[in-house]
Amino acid sequence: MSKLIATIKNIQSVDNLNIVTFDFNNILLKMMSLDLSKDIEVGKKVSLNVKPTSVAIGKNFSGELSYSNKINSTILSIENGQLLSSIKLSSNESIFESIITVESASRMNLKVGDKIIALIKASELSISEILI
Repeated sequence: MSKLIATIKNIQSVDNLNIVTFDFNNILLKMMSLDLSKDIEVGKKVSLNVKPTSVAIGKNFSGELSYSNKINSTILSIENGQLLSSIKLSSNESIFESIITVESASRMNLKVGDKIIALIKASELSISEILI
C-alpha cells in the first residue's frame, strides 16, 4: 500500500454516499466512500491508502479523463519483473508506487526522471488513519 498524507478540505454527503476532498500538498484529491466514520471531519490530517495496482500512469498526456485524482509526479525508480513493473513515484517529497505491466512500461518508454501524471480513481482511495 502506498500512503499519502493529506488534510480533509470538504465532505459532500447524500444518504450514505460521501465524496471527501483532500489537500495533498496543494493538489486536490477526492475519495468516494460509503458510511463515513463520524471521526472524519474537515480540517483533520489523515493518511490515505492506495494500492499500487490502482495507480495508472500518463505520459505526455493532454486531454480530459474521468479520473478525479491527477498527481504530477517524477519517476524515481523502475524495477522490471517478468510481467510487472514497480515504479516508484515522487510528488512534493511524498513517495508512492505504481505497478503496471512491463509491456506498458516498455511501450511508454518510461525512464527514471520522467515527468508523468499518476491517475487514481476516487473509489480507489481510502483513509487508513486519522493523524490529527
